[in-house]
Amino acid sequence: MSDTVLNSFTLESLRDLLQTVGYRVEIVSNADMPVLRSSTAGFAFDIRPGNRLANEDGGYVDFTFSAWLNIEGELPLDVVNRWNALRRFGRLQVVPGYLAMTMDVSFIGGVMPNHVRAQVEIWDHLVQALVPYLREELQKLDTAKTVDAPVVESEAQAPLEPRAAAEARVA
Repeated sequence: MSDTVLNSFTLESLRDLLQTVGYRVEIVSNADMPVLRSSTAGFAFDIRPGNRLANEDGGYVDFTFSAWLNIEGELPLDVVNRWNALRRFGRLQVVPGYLAMTMDVSFIGGVMPNHVRAQVEIWDHLVQALVPYLREELQKLDTAKTVDAPVVESEAQAPLEPRAAAEARVA
């Protein structure tokens, strides 16, 4: 990686940077807005550009990683809130029928290419940690319901696990 300070990026330059660290990335149009689409650990995610520079054509100063999971059944907000309390960078949010994980990255003030790479690595780690976290938390809930359930087992009903959408979905 170079020692050049990055003050902004284009979708093409960000795509190229992600490809140099091993991601397959493509530019796609989503609701008439171009975004980058990639995946890690079998989860598709989008990279949405944010604010443009006033003096530069096509240059952006921030972007948001976003991954969307379908929710089948109920996902207690305590599970989402616990994730947000335990993780510093990526945030979860429940949108009817979906669980969204997002993480913002800013170039404001200038950043080194290694900073962007580190942000990509943090995102990758968060995405890979999400499913085991959800499984563990939902298992705890299922166990608690079984312990507190009445003797008649047929009435106890476990929550359904969220499952990954085949493709990233953008609200």
